[in-house]
This record gives sequence, C-alpha cells and structure tokens, in this order.
Amino acid sequence: MARGGCAAAIIDVVKYDGPANVFAWKHPNSELSTWTQLIVNETQEAVLFKGGEALDLFGAGRHTLSTPNIPLLQSLINIPFGGRSPFAAEIWFVNKLNTLDIKWGTASPLQLQDPKYNVILPVRSFGQFGLQIEDARKFLLKLIGTLPIFDKEAMTKYFRGVLMMNIRELITSYIVHKRISILEMNAFIGEIASHVMERSASVFAEYGVRLLDFYVESINVPDDDPATARLKEALAKKAEMDIMGYTYQQERTFDTLEGAARNDGMGGGVMNAGMGLGMGFGLGGNLGQVMSMLTNQFQVPSGKSCPSCHAMNEGEAQFCASCGYRYAPPAAAQTSAPQTVTCSHCGNSMPARAKFCPHCGDLYSACPKCGADNPENAARCGQCGTSLGPQINCHSCGEPLSGEAKFCMNCGTSTSLTCSRCQHDIKPNQKFCLECGNDLSRG
Repeated sequence: MARGGCAAAIIDVVKYDGPANVFAWKHPNSELSTWTQLIVNETQEAVLFKGGEALDLFGAGRHTLSTPNIPLLQSLINIPFGGRSPFAAEIWFVNKLNTLDIKWGTASPLQLQDPKYNVILPVRSFGQFGLQIEDARKFLLKLIGTLPIFDKEAMTKYFRGVLMMNIRELITSYIVHKRISILEMNAFIGEIASHVMERSASVFAEYGVRLLDFYVESINVPDDDPATARLKEALAKKAEMDIMGYTYQQERTFDTLEGAARNDGMGGGVMNAGMGLGMGFGLGGNLGQVMSMLTNQFQVPSGKSCPSCHAMNEGEAQFCASCGYRYAPPAAAQTSAPQTVTCSHCGNSMPARAKFCPHCGDLYSACPKCGADNPENAARCGQCGTSLGPQINCHSCGEPLSGEAKFCMNCGTSTSLTCSRCQHDIKPNQKFCLECGNDLSRG
C-alpha cells in the first residue's frame, strides 16, 4: 500500500487501499521526508502523530508533506525549506464510512419491576444501530493506543459493550417515567428507541463517534417465566371479569355460595334459600338491606287469618280490615295497651299518648299495630314490621287505620264513604267530592 523511493528507505508515497471494514489503520513505516506524497481517499482522513501527539489532519486528496502543509510539525522539528529532510512520524488513516448493521441484544434477561403491577419480570431486548467516526483525532486518542488496526469486529464489540452498560438504566428510566407495563412495551418501541438514542448519543460522542439509526426490534419476557405466566393469567382473568361485569370480590362470593350450595350441612329450608339469594343479590348493594327484605318475605306473618277472605289481621282485631268480617269475641279480656313507649330518637321512655317526646321534642309517630315510636319517614315499624304508609282515622270511632284498610278493625265500620249528592266514593278527611265538587264539610 506504500512505495519506497530511495536507498535510505524514506517513503515517497503513503496511502491506504485496504478493506472497507477497517476503521483505523496505521502505516507500518514511520520514516518520512518533507517530499512524501500522502494520498487520502474519499471517506478517509489521515492524522499525523509525533511522540504520541496528534498533529496535523488531512482530508481527501494528495498532500505533500512540506513545511506549509505541516505547520504543527514545523514547531517540533527543524525542516529546511526546499530540502528533503527525513523525520520520523506516524500516519493513521481513519475510515469515516457509515456502518449500519451492528446488532445488539441482552445476553441475559434484565430483572425489572413492572411499574403498573409491581411484579419483578425478566426482560429481553434486541435491535440494531449504526456508527460513524465523526472526530478522527478524538477517536484515535481514546481507542487506538498501541493497536495497529481497528476493524469492524473490534468496533462492534467495543461499542456494543458501551451501549449494553447503559441499556438497563435507559429502559428502566423510560418505563418508570411513563408508567408503562412491561407487557405493553412493544406498543412504544419507537418512543423507546428515540429515548435510548437521545440519551446514548453523548456517551458515543466522547469517543468521537456519532450514533446512527438506533432501532429496537423487540422487548419481551420469556414465556416460561413463572412470574410472567401468573401475571398473564391474572390479566386474562381480569379481562373475562370485565366482560362479564363483576369483580374479584364478587367472584369469591360466587365461589362461597357455590360451596355452601353443595354442603348438605347448611340445611335446605326457606331461610337457607333466602340467605343464599340475599348473599347473591347483595353483591351490588347493601347486603344487610337485602337480607332484611328477604327475612320479612319468608317470615310467617303474625296475627290471625280472616275465615272469609283469608287476609291477615292483627291478633287483637275484632273485624277484618279487608272484607269487614266480624271475629268472635275473645274468650279472655284483652291485654291493656302499653302505658309507655321508647322514643326512637333519644331512647328515653315517654307516655304512650304523648304527641312529642318530653326529653328531646321528637314527634311521636306511633305504629298502628304495636304503638312503638318510629322515625318520621320510616316505611315500616322497626319493632313489628308493620307498614307505616299513609294513615286515616275511622270516621266512626276515631281508631287509627292503615291507608289500605277497608274496614275499621275496632268497630267494623267501612272506611268507604259516598258523596250525598252523586253517591261517588270518597275517602275519609276528603273535603270535596272529586266527581261533582260537593262540599263534604256540610254533610
């Protein structure tokens, strides 16, 4: 590649015509003269070294090593103008072609914590990148040392190692900052590649090298990893639950109900059926309320049945509230009504006939069946479960009656009234007939 020109073996022509996969090559002969012809091909640069110091840099073309072309060397040695003085120096040729096919990949999986599910998962990744020597002086001073040649194999091995020293920190910082699950990272490969290239460019620049076209081809986890398998199974189960419209807690309740149904020791009565239904329906709401309704539903009503219409009435009723049937007089005298009741607001005792609690002033809302005090807007009595809907008073004896009662349970009088003008049915306490507008207060 070089040609000698005189008996003293002083080099006349220095050039490099070797393989293109060599990135740095040192000319083997260091005996030069001030008339040596230096030939630098396209995509090459030549650097003149003296005493381990990079002096002059030559671009593409033919250069004569004379005083005007080597001003830095002139300050170190005395080169007579116009002479053919020999001197010792090294010439390095640097190839500035792009190489774009450097493969990279993790030799062993990286142990990373998934920021979304907080599970440690092994992560593998691989891809490709390119390099180009940008600063020949910096590249030679940083990497070459005593090596006579720096080819593609050495270049790839070294800079792949530089990249892999930083790849763990780069990928980890990205997924933590973006809070992306490791299982979802392939959807962000383009962004991850840009992130790694941006962060790694400064590291490669320290060696006089420019990082080109960094690609991430895949980021994945081993299919045989137990933690990965469990996480994928859990995500598949969650997707199934989302489609079916229930949660993990509800599924556990379903399993409990199924186990209880298979257990013969649980019993098979109506109350067991009610408990099972209550647990099932209560998944979406208040289990206590559902259980209360079901208990009331399956509970046998207290009182007595009417022989005529079979409607249930209070045990002390003398007439059926549905059809007016008169019960036979009781054999024994009825028990006197309670003299005191408990206030539903403050819990203190108060007279049964009081309108307000003397302790807290709360309105006495009496249950028409048992006389217990209830909150003003209660739908049912908290003591006996009787409906506390709209109430009326018997227009004959004044006994409080439920709004659905057709006859007074005390005196048997029908609660249905008729208008004296049009004979249309009217309700107790109604002031005008809804049919003809008759003023009912006049009789």
